[in-house]
This record gives sequence, C-alpha cells and structure tokens, in this order.
Amino acid sequence: MRRSKRVFMSLLVTASLAIPTMSAGAAQDNSNGAEKFRVYVEAANKSSKASVEGQYEARWHLTENGFSTEMTKRQFDVLKKSKKVKLTRVQEVTLDTETRASKSGNVKTAALPNQQITWGMKAIYNNANLTSTTGGAGINVAVLDTGVTTSHYDLVNNVEQCKDFTQASPLVNGTCTDANGHGTHVAGTVLADAGSDKRGIYGVAPQADLWAYKVLGNNGSGYSDDIAAAIRHAADQASSTGTKTVINMSLGSAGKDTLISSAVDYAYSKGVLIVAASGNSGPNQGSIGYPGALTNAVAVAALENRQENGSYRVADFSSRGYASTDGDYVIQQGDVEISAPGASVYSTANNGGYTTLSGTSMATPHVAGLAAKIWSQNPGWSHTQLRTNLQNRAKAVDIKGGYGAAAGDDYASGFGFARVN
Repeated sequence: MRRSKRVFMSLLVTASLAIPTMSAGAAQDNSNGAEKFRVYVEAANKSSKASVEGQYEARWHLTENGFSTEMTKRQFDVLKKSKKVKLTRVQEVTLDTETRASKSGNVKTAALPNQQITWGMKAIYNNANLTSTTGGAGINVAVLDTGVTTSHYDLVNNVEQCKDFTQASPLVNGTCTDANGHGTHVAGTVLADAGSDKRGIYGVAPQADLWAYKVLGNNGSGYSDDIAAAIRHAADQASSTGTKTVINMSLGSAGKDTLISSAVDYAYSKGVLIVAASGNSGPNQGSIGYPGALTNAVAVAALENRQENGSYRVADFSSRGYASTDGDYVIQQGDVEISAPGASVYSTANNGGYTTLSGTSMATPHVAGLAAKIWSQNPGWSHTQLRTNLQNRAKAVDIKGGYGAAAGDDYASGFGFARVN
C-alpha cells in the first residue's frame, strides 16, 4: 500500500545530551503567591511517614518510608526541624540543546524520507550495501525521554506502551505526547520499521516493542523523581510480564542523584539492561553525566561519520572518562563503555517526518537497539551476559580517532564500537 503524504524537517540541529544539574524548579502557587518546589520526604518509620503524608499530596513512593511531594519554603523550613524526617529537594534536569547548525532549507512536505538506511545503520551493521534491518522480536525497549509521537508511520506498528510520568496526576496511561521531538528521534533509531509499506526509515531493531515513557516535559525539562519512578516501573513491568527489557536514557545530569541511581540499581537487580548517554561535555576528562556514569548503566560515546587513524572518530562534544583507568577493561564509575554513531543522525521527527540531530543522545539508541537485536537472538541470556557480549563486540572494533582515543580501552571510546557484524 502507498502511504499518505508526510512532512519532514530539513532543519539540522545539534542536540546536546548533557543535562546540567539545576536548582529545584519553583512552581508558582497562584492561590497564595507562595513558591512551591519538589521535595523527597524520608521518614524514620512507617508511622512517621503516615503522619507526614497525611499533610501533603504524595507523588511517588520510591522508598519504603519515603515519598515525593511539593511544598512551599515555609513548609519546608518547618518540617526540616522535625527529627522524624529527612528532606531532600528533588533535582530538576533539562536538555541542554544547541542550535549551532544552520538551516538547510524550509520545512517541506515529502511522502518518503530522503534516506532509508542512515550512515549509522550501515556502520553498526558493518554493511555499506545494507537495504533493511532486522531483529529485536520479543524484546521491550523503554525509551525514557520527552515522549514519542507513537502515530508516526515508522513507529506505530511497534508501540506496546505509552505512558506519561510528568503530569499532575502521576503515571497517565495511554498518552506520551512529544512536542519536543527528542524522544521521537531516539525511538526511531532504536526500532523504526520503515512502516507497513517498507518505504520509510529503519532503526537497528525494527521488531522490538516500544515502551514510550514521557519523563521530561515539552521544554526538555523534568524532575528526578519522575525519571526514577519510570525506571522502577519499567523494571516492574518487565518482571510482571516475564519479558526482556532494555531501558534507553538519552538524558542525564552533571551530578549524581540518589533517586535515579537507586532506581538504576533496582532495575539492574531485576535483570533490566540500562543504556545511557555519556553526555556532551567533551572532550574534557571526567565529564560523563549521570546516570551514564553509574556502573550499572552502559555509558555510550558518540562517533562521527569520519575516519581518523583507521577508525571512526569520537566526536569532540562526546563526554570523556578518566585516562587513569585506560586499559583496564573494567567499568568503574565515570567510565565510557561503548561507542556508537552519534553525529548527524537522521531519524523520525515528532511531526511525522524526519530530521537530523547530533549528540550522545543519538548514539545511545544505536546501542539499545543492538542490545535488543542480540538479546532476541539469545533469549536465554541474562542481562549481564548480554552486557558482556556487547563489550566483546566493542573490543573487536577498536576506535583510535578523536581526542583521548587510543588502542584498547580508553577514556574517550571505552571498549570500542559494538556492531552487529
């Protein structure tokens, strides 16, 4: 069948994935003029929790005796005097997007993408003549982002869940609207299936199931408790359905957040593989963002479509680990683990068309898609066996181009470029 006319963006945007830590965002309470902000309340015991929770509207219960809520500074100052609770202001994160690249034309109408197989697909499949991609059947990929345009022709066949964690009423099922575009682009790289007529664009694992979780608002900003809740929810869904699940987080913050790090540990303990962006604060050392910097997350660096020293080159914007840990092939906090295509990546756009973005945000879904494809072929593997296989594939394709890249395990490219073939 022929598809209807579709719109695409011919605007080239460089999307930086490093999300800097911000002060807790203040929301204006118009009823009394008092500013309210997000707080996580950790009570000494269940009794204390029940007492405090009765005074506030709980948003998420992320620990046994804790919950997140909103309160004014006056309420915060009064409650923090209590010896029965510990208060932590919830971290706000935001996408740090750059628009340095120039327009390549006006928004146009087109029935088809200008390319079905991107340079990243050819690179990760190690096939310059690639005409389609395959794999991922039976594997869930939870894309935690700005949402996804699930009606997109190249994504609609794969949508299994669509949930919003950002609304006033937490966990709104059946909606994950993406007015930003970042999440839709990421999802396309993971599992776009070219549509029912196979004339659209292909992702790495076009048979994988999409769990579209909106954890950031349309402005690219969100809260760590919402993100942590989505991570835990994905893990619980994987357990309850008895299915293999990969979490893609093309987001992060400059500082470690306890709620998110605990959620990552929880999901990893449930057998979920977490893949996260390294960030766009390179080429300086020690610039890996969180949760990518966590040992239970696979941190992904971005490669350019450019050869240097006989290999693809790590982009200058891609965050780096520490040279002191080069060569050990051991993942420590703050290390890059794997590299993947991340510069000038063409993928699905939230207007139903296509656009080009750059960043470790774009590299991460290449690895998440590869993980889904490999896991589908080896359903008996645990997530740790899958991770070891990804590392071994990366070791086989050493990256020697870019600042800090060198033979073997290095702080710029990690173990190397994990590929299908």
